[in-house]
Amino acid sequence: MTTSAVRDGPVPRSGAPDLAVVERAVRAAWSRETCDDSDADAWSPANPARGQCGPTALTVHDLFGGDLLLAEVWWSDGRWQGYHWWNRLPGGRELDLTREQFGPDEIVQLPRVVDRPPGRPRRCAAQYELLRERVLGAIG
Repeated sequence: MTTSAVRDGPVPRSGAPDLAVVERAVRAAWSRETCDDSDADAWSPANPARGQCGPTALTVHDLFGGDLLLAEVWWSDGRWQGYHWWNRLPGGRELDLTREQFGPDEIVQLPRVVDRPPGRPRRCAAQYELLRERVLGAIG
């Protein structure tokens, strides 16, 4: 069962698509092809959010604006696992559609706001473009 990934706060800017519609479209669009290459071996239909955070956060940012949040992820034994991306929508609401990808032994640290660089992403550009195309197609 999926719980809402939205934390309390104001509604996104006027003219933005319905958040619930976007969440459904994003989740339906995830696949191995939209997964970060570093997580492709761990991706499965049983954990479809695995490796989707970067492309998902950028797609949500395209639709709603706001801030991109980035945090390190560490294994419980102290080894570095990687990074996790999510969004802070205009008005302060946090939206993390991929948080459930992590197991109990993966600890997401406190985030920092990251400015979005211009142009295509350096990592996962093809995954982002495919996810964005699927989501935009689904929401019309």
